[in-house]
Amino acid sequence: MTTVTVWNEYRHERESDVVAEIYPDGIHAVIAEALEAAGFETQTATLDEPDHGLTEDVLDSTDVLTWWGHAAHDEVREEIVDRVHDRVLDGMGLIVLHSGHYSKIFKRLMGSACSLKWREAAETERLWVVEPGHPIADGIEEYIELDETEMYGERFDVPAPDTLVFNSWFEGGEVFRSGCCYRRGNGRVFYFRPGHETYPIYHNEAIQQVLVNAVDWAGPGEGPTPTFGNSQPHEEIDLSDDRTVH
Repeated sequence: MTTVTVWNEYRHERESDVVAEIYPDGIHAVIAEALEAAGFETQTATLDEPDHGLTEDVLDSTDVLTWWGHAAHDEVREEIVDRVHDRVLDGMGLIVLHSGHYSKIFKRLMGSACSLKWREAAETERLWVVEPGHPIADGIEEYIELDETEMYGERFDVPAPDTLVFNSWFEGGEVFRSGCCYRRGNGRVFYFRPGHETYPIYHNEAIQQVLVNAVDWAGPGEGPTPTFGNSQPHEEIDLSDDRTVH
């Protein structure tokens, strides 16, 4: 069974009555409940726990990590970022949500600033499925429409995704690459844009289905473990090396 750790900054829900009304137990609780209902083994972790809830034991037992952060990216300790980064390269899946584009772990994996345009005006968003054959789009209609969202607009300063699954249009006219797939080392990374804390986006069934699909896609594969460094030949060859430097 795939084990998912749902990580959340968990600050807005404790500091804002508006957010607390939408997510009384935290954004992480709603996401974890949806994933558990889909058959995954779930656990949660938050910023203010020891090691931000991401101890070595927790990460070693995690197949896929989801990440929601916004106001406290700078408080995530570098040694924890190192720990998560190493696990992704080793094969753990990572799903970065909404404002997690500015998280230390996502910026490190992307090697870019991950900047974008934004606006809060309760706009309609349509997330168009632009790669309908991709497993993350399974069971999704031609587009997902959200009545009220925060706008994110291009240019999104990330590397070109290996696969773009969703492209968003906003009522104000902007567009945005909202569902980006990457491979880093042995790990799969999916960035999914929707999820501003003042709107009930993670209660939306279609959004929850995308998260379920993304966990399925991002989970570790069963292929061979790659080896690196000096390697012995598989066939018999002359191993002598008579070259000299003159």
